Amino acid sequence: MARLLASASAPALLIATPALAQNAPPAPTPPAATTPTDPAPENEPEVGYGTQDIVVTAQFRQERLQDTPISITAVNAAELEAKNQTNLAQVADAAPNVLLKPQGASFGPSISASIRGVGQNDFNPAYEPGVGIYIDDVYYPQLTGAVFDLLDLDRVEILRGPQGTLAGRNSEGGSIKLYSKKPSGENGGFVEASYGSRNLIAVRAAADFKLTDTLFGRISGVFKQQEGFVDRVDYGCANPGSGVATDRSPGDCVVSKLGGVGYQAIRGMLRWQPNDAIEVNLIGDYTHDEHTIAGEVLLATSTIDSPNVNAAPGVPYDNRFICGKFCNYLTTSQPGITFSAPPVVPGANGTVLASTRGTDISLYDGYGFSGQISYKVSDAITLTSITGYRAFDTKFDSDDDLSPANTNLGRNHLTNWSFSQELRANISLMDTLNFTVGGYYFKQKSVYDSYQDLRYVPVYPLQFRQPDPTNAEAKAAFAHLAWNPMENMTVSGGLRYTDENKQQTYYRLNYDGTVNGFLDPVGAANGIGYVSPDGTVRALSGTTARYSANRVDYRAAVDYRFSPALLVYGSFSTGFKGGGSNPRPFNAAQVIAFQPESLNAYEIGFKSDLFDRKLRVNVSGFINDYKDIQIPVLQCPGAPCAARLNAGNGRIKGFEAEVTAFPLPGLSLDASLSHLAFKYDIDSLNPLATSPTAGGINPGGVDPSDPPTSPPWKVSAGAQYRVEMADFGSLTPRIDYTYQDQQFTGASVINGARVRNFIPSYALVNARLTWTNAGGDLDISLQALNLLDKYYFLTTLDLRGAGGGVRKGRPGEPQTFAIALKKKF
Repeated sequence: MARLLASASAPALLIATPALAQNAPPAPTPPAATTPTDPAPENEPEVGYGTQDIVVTAQFRQERLQDTPISITAVNAAELEAKNQTNLAQVADAAPNVLLKPQGASFGPSISASIRGVGQNDFNPAYEPGVGIYIDDVYYPQLTGAVFDLLDLDRVEILRGPQGTLAGRNSEGGSIKLYSKKPSGENGGFVEASYGSRNLIAVRAAADFKLTDTLFGRISGVFKQQEGFVDRVDYGCANPGSGVATDRSPGDCVVSKLGGVGYQAIRGMLRWQPNDAIEVNLIGDYTHDEHTIAGEVLLATSTIDSPNVNAAPGVPYDNRFICGKFCNYLTTSQPGITFSAPPVVPGANGTVLASTRGTDISLYDGYGFSGQISYKVSDAITLTSITGYRAFDTKFDSDDDLSPANTNLGRNHLTNWSFSQELRANISLMDTLNFTVGGYYFKQKSVYDSYQDLRYVPVYPLQFRQPDPTNAEAKAAFAHLAWNPMENMTVSGGLRYTDENKQQTYYRLNYDGTVNGFLDPVGAANGIGYVSPDGTVRALSGTTARYSANRVDYRAAVDYRFSPALLVYGSFSTGFKGGGSNPRPFNAAQVIAFQPESLNAYEIGFKSDLFDRKLRVNVSGFINDYKDIQIPVLQCPGAPCAARLNAGNGRIKGFEAEVTAFPLPGLSLDASLSHLAFKYDIDSLNPLATSPTAGGINPGGVDPSDPPTSPPWKVSAGAQYRVEMADFGSLTPRIDYTYQDQQFTGASVINGARVRNFIPSYALVNARLTWTNAGGDLDISLQALNLLDKYYFLTTLDLRGAGGGVRKGRPGEPQTFAIALKKKF
């Protein structure tokens, strides 16, 4: 790591774009209290060079980024374009201590998300995300579908540290907020078309128009299509004589290309402003995402001693199915068989299993509507209403073993809808006091309906359907205060009371709809929902697990501006992630509850604009007391399982630095550096969730010496130089570098030994060369992603400890080139 920092130290303390290369006066007086519905100030004119003021709304009102006592990475539209960041995961790659990665095929079109080591990696709707994602201030409650294309955005704000009072529940790691460009009535817009590697075809466009003197509209859309980069190969075709059947001709063994892109989205917005006191914004969007499933590769196997899984007679599941860097032997079906088992479970041997058939296509349809009303009652009081509704429907199948073996196959269908309503009042008194008070209501329903065909368990068949609904509701009341007791000092604080509940109902059915007798013998014998008269015996099917909790979160911060160039702050804040119950029980005894986890965070930092605002340096350090940490475990009472338990407490320490510099006209440099360390409190550990090496009983559980599940180090650096060519326009080359340290992804027990899994460290270089005409309305760009063609992994999954026999990973995109033409009008 020391060698890396030494080599990166010159550029890596230095973050910017053409939009940031603007002249700016000394730090102005913070803007008056306003609401997030107010349009942000126009960009400063491009007459020199220096940092631009970015306006954020993290504390319910508009204020300069440099005046906000919170660690925030704020990226505006011009920076997104200059860095060629077209989806949310790419923005997170360059943000300190932020991890947001698209998941492998087993988790469908979802992400894993964490900030400062706190978050979630499982898409199941029974779990809460831990990092709050907001679209135009409307909460997006799931990890599924959250790799958003950054279509026509004004800015992205990433708030690090618990936002329990400002953003609310499930934002204990932090919050990510996306803000669309608002209609201005300019009667302008743009069209951008791209073509590139693997037949990339992309079109992005937006139009802004004036309907009346008080009503404006904006519509934007994106179309993107690209072939995948992981070959799905027919094993029998590629390996003649193996004994595995094939229906393909020799030389034509590639079935499809996995990891493709097929994304279309549209957004429309209306803005009505009849006078200076009222503003109404109505927003609607729709996304259709249809593509081949995530491309994964097999990394390792372990023996599965069962004839039920063999790819063919005498062809067991083992390392012969490791295909290579960018290929696998995935199949989309498992044949009907007569289950063969030792005489352990009555009736298991000889059970007839139906064939299970799926596809290699992932399908996601999602849409949302929101309405925002701002009413300025007086110069001192503004009322805001934010109403939102979102829904999605996704289908995806997963052959986890990536081979013609029959270890397991899942067919998944997840639907979700959510409704939210927020009301708040912003009050400004005596020019020294800004106060916000409000209330929030949220309701959602998910149904996760999956067909699971798990044949790796040798003693009894696990072929079943689980159409499980999960309902959730939350209510909150909050208040936030910012007070200036003296010149240059601000004291701020907040409270939020949250009351939430969740209900999940379980069903374990055969494919024909009858109750599965192996998973739910009580339900099979007595019917769905059966409970014995004394309450001691219960059917799994029809059982509803209920969770409810209420909590008060609070925050206190003090900041002092020593000069127009330097702000110093300190804060204490809390946050939490909700609890629930194990969504994947294999018997009634595994309906195990887990409690909320919480975080108490201490942070100090400074924000500075130096050398006539040609150098911006923002630094923060933090200590997080992490309590009742929720972790996945592999053992539940009586059998292997896939559950969550509260492991105990721990402490996270870290720091972050972001730097922007403009040493010369036209030249901009940027960088970020972050580090975190984690340690469990040994005395607090729960034996049910702890490895035997630490005195616990769970082989896949935690060990006090485990490293953090986020990369300990992250580095990013970028540089660009705009060359003016008079009547020939300008030429701007840009290069970006990101480094991610190795990432601990949990432990598995292999042949009795506990083995830690890691995603290896990697560094990526992206580049872009842009020509802009003299009029500034035409751009032609050459773009390169992963310029050095590094082989790396986004996510990995190890099922060997649970008996699944597979460790696999999702490789990142290889070297990709594109050319883009953008016309503004």
